[in-house]
Amino acid sequence: MASCLVAGDRLVRALGSGGELEPEQLPRKLRAELEAALGKKHKGGDGPSGPARLVSFRLIRDLHQYLREKDSTLYLHELLEGSEIYIPEVVKPPRNPELVARLEKIKIHLANEEYKRITRNVTCQDSRHGGILGDLGKQVRSVKALIITIFNFIVTVAAAFVCTYLGSQYVFTEMASRVLAALIVASVVGLAELYVMVRAMEGEFGEI
Repeated sequence: MASCLVAGDRLVRALGSGGELEPEQLPRKLRAELEAALGKKHKGGDGPSGPARLVSFRLIRDLHQYLREKDSTLYLHELLEGSEIYIPEVVKPPRNPELVARLEKIKIHLANEEYKRITRNVTCQDSRHGGILGDLGKQVRSVKALIITIFNFIVTVAAAFVCTYLGSQYVFTEMASRVLAALIVASVVGLAELYVMVRAMEGEFGEI
């Protein structure tokens, strides 16, 4: 934070012998402090014209207050012509090696965690993709088995009907009796096949 200013040539000349402040009869203490401040060279505040002369804001306020009390025709802003606020250079403290090492470890740890998170998501996506394909294959096989079972059911019932119809000619002479006997036998065979088919389908769907 700025607490002083770099005195310009106007303030230095005014405070010197025969300067503008000489008729104002400054208090001895105030003049001594101003002369001491202007006479001290500060290497840290070097400017284009050489080492800076730093005057604290407190001295500037005291000078301003004195000029106002004396009803002086000399104004402070005229004396400060060419002066600049001095902002000291901020010196960065050296970094703690232990703290730097800990920060590096934390960065490496966070990078590893991020890498694991990314690779875990990729692995899960691949597994999920493979699982979907596997489920699709099971479903296709189940549908294929169901179609074959239905086809076998139809063929078995039809064969039972035909065989009964043809074989009943030696027992029944009328067409209606032969058809009725064939339907009864085909129905019994169909129910038995349907029972076996349902049990088989329950087992296959349970494995999915």
